[in-house]
Amino acid sequence: MCCLTKTAVNWFMIVLVYMITLMLVLLGLAFGSFVNALVWRLHQKRNFVSERSECPHCHHILAAKDLVPVISWLLLSGKCRYCHKPIPDTPLAELAVPLLFVVSYYFWPQPLHGVGLFQFVLRLLFIVAFTALALYDLRWMLLPDKIVYPCVFLAVLQVLGSWLIFKEPGATVVAAGLGMAVLSGLFYILFELSKGTWIGFGDVKLGIALGLLAGNIQPALLVLFTASLAGSLVALPLMLYGKAGRKTHLPFGPLLIIGLIVVQLWGAHIINWYTYHLFGA
Repeated sequence: MCCLTKTAVNWFMIVLVYMITLMLVLLGLAFGSFVNALVWRLHQKRNFVSERSECPHCHHILAAKDLVPVISWLLLSGKCRYCHKPIPDTPLAELAVPLLFVVSYYFWPQPLHGVGLFQFVLRLLFIVAFTALALYDLRWMLLPDKIVYPCVFLAVLQVLGSWLIFKEPGATVVAAGLGMAVLSGLFYILFELSKGTWIGFGDVKLGIALGLLAGNIQPALLVLFTASLAGSLVALPLMLYGKAGRKTHLPFGPLLIIGLIVVQLWGAHIINWYTYHLFGA
């Protein structure tokens, strides 16, 4: 009887995990589609809440069958159903968001209840916002305030909510503040020294959110190191093949976001690894 009960519980947990995964995939696809619409409408200074989606070429209002994430793009071969011109949006955002949702779920370092669940829900919102920021920065080398400021607000909400509602130690608030001061402060110094040629002021503002989410000085510096390393891995092949030069500007926002995701999921393991190998402790 005991073995049967354990087997039933194991099967229930397996089914539950698969159901949550499926839900996150479907939710991620929907939010990924929203990211594409949000980025285009913000750039066009359109209302992203009330206006209907339309083709940017012929301005035909898109039907529901044209808006199924990924599938519609594949069925239409990446072209508008009505004017047959290429759709500027790619399904990359629609694929990236559900992938990040699922990866965050499987590698989430905390139990999914209490403060862990609170922070996980916020993590999903951050993924949506950060994907929109990365896409916007890649296209137009700009981090719009209409996305950056909500990210800062959510970061403050996470830190204060974890402390006030879920009684996390007050030291975590101080540590998050130090992470914010180091990352955003360093970006501000670089911005001032270069008069905006090395780094944009949008990165300074984004650094507030990233520093708070990193949670301390070491993880904040690791975010910067990971972003710089990712930038080097992108820039070196481009330079080798003559696609970029020493004065070529790369959007830093997406690299910082990649750095934060890596640090939030695996930062503790990375810090423990290099602390052990460098200092033997």
